[in-house]
Order: sequence, then structure tokens, then C-alpha cells
Amino acid sequence: MTSRRDPSLDFAPTGLFNKLLILVGIIGVAVAVLAVIVVIRGGEASAEGAPPVQTAGVTLTEFSIDGDLEISPGPTQLEVHNEGAVVHNLAIEGGPSTPDLNSGESTVLDAGDLAEGTYVIFCAVPGHRDVGMEATLVVSADAQPATGDSQGEEVDWEALDRMMTESISAFPVETEGEGNQLLEPSILPDGTKEFHLTTEITAWEVEPGKIVEAWTYNGTVPGPMIRVDIGDEVRVVLDNKLPMGTDIHWHGIHTPNSMDGVAPLTQTLVKSGETFVYEFTARDAAIGMYHAHHHGQMQVPNGLFGVFIIGDTPIPSGRTISGIEIPDDLEVAQEFPMVLNDAGVIGLSINGKGFPATEAYTGQVGDWIVAHYYNEGLQSHPMHQHQFPQLVFAKDGFPLDQPYWADTVNVAPGERYSVLFQLTDPGVWVWHCHILTHVEREEGMFGMVTAWIVEE
Repeated sequence: MTSRRDPSLDFAPTGLFNKLLILVGIIGVAVAVLAVIVVIRGGEASAEGAPPVQTAGVTLTEFSIDGDLEISPGPTQLEVHNEGAVVHNLAIEGGPSTPDLNSGESTVLDAGDLAEGTYVIFCAVPGHRDVGMEATLVVSADAQPATGDSQGEEVDWEALDRMMTESISAFPVETEGEGNQLLEPSILPDGTKEFHLTTEITAWEVEPGKIVEAWTYNGTVPGPMIRVDIGDEVRVVLDNKLPMGTDIHWHGIHTPNSMDGVAPLTQTLVKSGETFVYEFTARDAAIGMYHAHHHGQMQVPNGLFGVFIIGDTPIPSGRTISGIEIPDDLEVAQEFPMVLNDAGVIGLSINGKGFPATEAYTGQVGDWIVAHYYNEGLQSHPMHQHQFPQLVFAKDGFPLDQPYWADTVNVAPGERYSVLFQLTDPGVWVWHCHILTHVEREEGMFGMVTAWIVEE
């Protein structure tokens, strides 16, 4: 049987139908192109109607933030340039931030559509905000749109010379408060040496006229120095007057686990208004330190640290090291700790003070000196002495089998180095961290600098 196909079911485009389909396709393409043109033109119209994005130039240096800091409201991007010598970044309080920028690097930070008001901007690298890298970005309808030019006015080179000279000439300046003072114990009937430490927030003069709210042991930064003999029974009574809980970790000191000072693992948190008693035997010689462990990132940089020494660390006398003879009958004229910090409200400092308020050390030609470097900060510090080589004879309180001479000793966070040196020449000799931005800024010398005044 022969079947017949219904032509209406045949979809093959032939003849006139094929031509019509091609025409429809051409019209469709034309419509699509026209739609694209309309969209593009519509976007241009929308962009023309929207407020323009302004670019504000911001410059980062040690330790300041400058540039277009007063701008008009609207969509804003910050063109951030690191013109400093070390890594910096830029963050908006409660908002976005840039990645870390090496020296000479730049980036663009989308700040969004900024309404009128004030915005805090700062460098989030630990310690940098506390030493001046914080500024206010003012958004005001009265301000001119930012230009992106953050270069500012021409540098006044004579003013820079003058400020540096004046800052150095001011040294040393007396300020209120002195840390590292020896804390005398009470001797209990059984011979135990009892010390009392009170934690509280105290007004502390870091630099001349710069008063900060420091977190202190017994009202000073560093806290009082504790020194005991090997074999002593030690009792430390902590009275917490801070607004939050705290504890004390005995860094580099041999203690029972229950006395290690890490709440809540080894003890209960010492809450505000509470007291806690630490008891242990001073078993081994130590160049140790004590500091808060609870919220240490806040409490330690803000001042809760101190020196704890047990016994004496032997000095390598009667030896010749790298051609330099150490007398057999050597007598130490001075021995002292030098505690380094770089963050919190204390900032870049030596023994809780910033230059020119740092202590000036004085001595006589021929004196032998022992110094113990302590780093309670967040960065490493290469400590450099002008003129006097330093014999590094112990690290973290452990005598070195091979002591060595150095003019610069790099001290990492948490480390202690013990050095011996002789004052061989008269004069004023500078002693400082050799990260130069830790000791100098445009306003002059500051921070981690002190000096020896050596007399005949």
C-alpha cells in the first residue's frame, strides 16, 4: 500500500519558504545589533548621569599618612603609595584594606560611595598605628573633589635639618616615671621571698609631653625588676586592678605547670578585682621575664612586662676571643636590662621610654659593662653600639660555648641576649636599633635610641 505524506508536515526550508526564513534571520540579527547599540548607549547615558569616581592620593611613610585627606562625597578610590622604607598597608576603620605594600609599591583601594563624615584610616602593620600611622579622612560637601595628587608641598629641607638637630640636642630629657626598678621582697618566716605585683592602667609619659594610658605592674613600664638567688622559694601575689582578666607567664623561668600562667589551661583567669598567688622554687639560673599571657597581643605591648633574673650568668673572663683578651680579674662596673618594645601605646621604646626621654648611660673609660637585651615587642631589633664591640656570651640565659663579638646584635621577639663590652674611648657614643625608621622620622630622632656618655 502506498502512503502519502501531508505536505503541511514537511519542515524542510525549500523554495519561497527558505527565502522567507533567511529574511527573518537577517531582520533578527539587525534587531539584536540595534538592541546592543541601545544597551551601550543607555549605559553611556547612565554613566554620564552618575557621579564620577574621584581618586584620592594617599602616601605612606615612617610613620605618617599624608595626601588628599579632605574630599567630597561620592564614589571614591584611594590611590595608595608606599614611599617608606619598610612594609606598610592602609585600612579604613570598619571597612576595606589594601594588601601589604613593599617600599615603592602602589595599589588602588575601592573605598565605595562615601557619605559626608569622618573616616579613620591607618596602617595595620603591628605597631605602626601606635607610632603615628593613623589619620582622618574628612568627607565634606564643601571640599573639592580629590585630584589623586598626594605629593603635597615642596619639601622644606632646611626645616628637616633643623628638626633633626633640635631633637638630638634635647637628649636626655627627664620624664615622669622610671621602670626596671628593683623590687625588694618581704621575707616570710620560712625564708620565702614574697613579691607583690598590682596590675592597673596608669598614666605614663613615654616621650616628653606624650602621656599614654599604659597597662602596668606597680605603675611602671617595664614593671619592677625581680631578682632572686638559685634555690630561693618565690611567692608572687598578683592583685588585678585592670578592667579585664589577666595572668602572669614566667618566660624562661622553670616552674610547675600549675604556675606557668596560661589561663584557663594552667590556672583560672584572674578577673578584675581578684588576687592570685604564684609559688615556685627558683631552681636554675635564668635571664627571664614575666608578662601577661591572657590577651597578650593587647596587654604586653601596652606595658605588662618585666625582668626576672635568677642567680648570675657566668662571664667568660680569662679568655682571648677573636684576638680580644678578657681579663681574668674582670670586674663588672654596671649590669642592667634593656627592654625593647615597638607596639601598643608604648610604641618604639627602650625601657618604656622613647628618645629623647630614654636613659643616658654614663661610665668611665675602662669600665666593663654587662647588658641584657630583652625583646617584648612584635618585631626584631638589631641593637647597634657605636665604638664598643659587644661580646655575646649568653642567649636566653644559657651561656654560649662559643661567645662571639658583634657590633650589632639582632634580638627577635621573646629573645634575651647577654653582652659584655668595655668603654674604651671617651665621648658621647650612640646606641640604637639599626632599623633606621625605628629611630628617625621627619620630625627628628625618636624611639629606640640612647647613648653612652663616657668620661676619662
